[in-house]
Amino acid sequence: MPDASALPLDQASRTQRIALIALLLGALGIAFAPIFVRLSDVGPVATGFWRMALATPVLALWMIGESRQRSGRASRRPSSLADYGRLSLAGLFFAGDLAVWHTSIRYTSVANATLLANFAPLFVAPAAWFLFKERITGRFVLGMLLALAGAIVLMGQSFQLSADHLFGDALGLLTAVFYAGYILSVGHLRSEFSTATIMTWSGVITAAVLLPLGLYDGEAMLPATAAGWLVLAGLALFSHAGGQSLIAYALAHLPASFSSVSLLLQPAAAAILAWILLDEPLGTLQAVGAAVILMGILMARRGSR
Repeated sequence: MPDASALPLDQASRTQRIALIALLLGALGIAFAPIFVRLSDVGPVATGFWRMALATPVLALWMIGESRQRSGRASRRPSSLADYGRLSLAGLFFAGDLAVWHTSIRYTSVANATLLANFAPLFVAPAAWFLFKERITGRFVLGMLLALAGAIVLMGQSFQLSADHLFGDALGLLTAVFYAGYILSVGHLRSEFSTATIMTWSGVITAAVLLPLGLYDGEAMLPATAAGWLVLAGLALFSHAGGQSLIAYALAHLPASFSSVSLLLQPAAAAILAWILLDEPLGTLQAVGAAVILMGILMARRGSR
């Protein structure tokens, strides 16, 4: 798939608009993930394993169907150990992200875990500038900080740093490091490979890492009820195969640094969903926080063009 910068101006603008819509829809899709994780009746790492194990066959069918309809403009298939190594690196980053994040949700609130995990822009922006020479402007940095501040305000009383949640909060922040690595890896891979290829191969690696980790920890690996399987299926198909794939698609056309800032829509949506579904309280500043997030994303967008 060609880079948007190599397309005619009108087509490039249209492609970037579609990518932005996909990115925001993907953020909404993965906002349901912490709800599914909280409702899961298996262990946190096991939940991550089933997320990948149930999503990967669907993604593999997509990849196979895609390979049978390739055209001259299609992304290439992996063909060397180096290709598979880079795809595996994305899977390893995502395995770390899921294992640490799902565990953090058990030790702190959904709001804390989701917000801290989405501090990824603080790591993505400097890494994208250093590794991939992405242009980072002062307006972008201001927009990023504004969006992060808005997310903290939006969490209101739900976001509380305390000694009781310190371990879970630390895991949430570590998740941001792993997720930053995943965003950067996928963004780089999308210049060569299709969304289906990246999601499938990285998913296989992620599942292969999480299964022995869950077994080693002695977690409950199998849901006890049909409802438990439905929760895992929702996580796998809606949040991962749907939401995460939309994000991977968008990363081919948008800067990784800006994409990571836009994903701050996720903690906003997750906090509202946790209030509705899990009875986790929201304060009175949520509307202000949401508006500040949107202002920050808009400013970051203008600063990243």
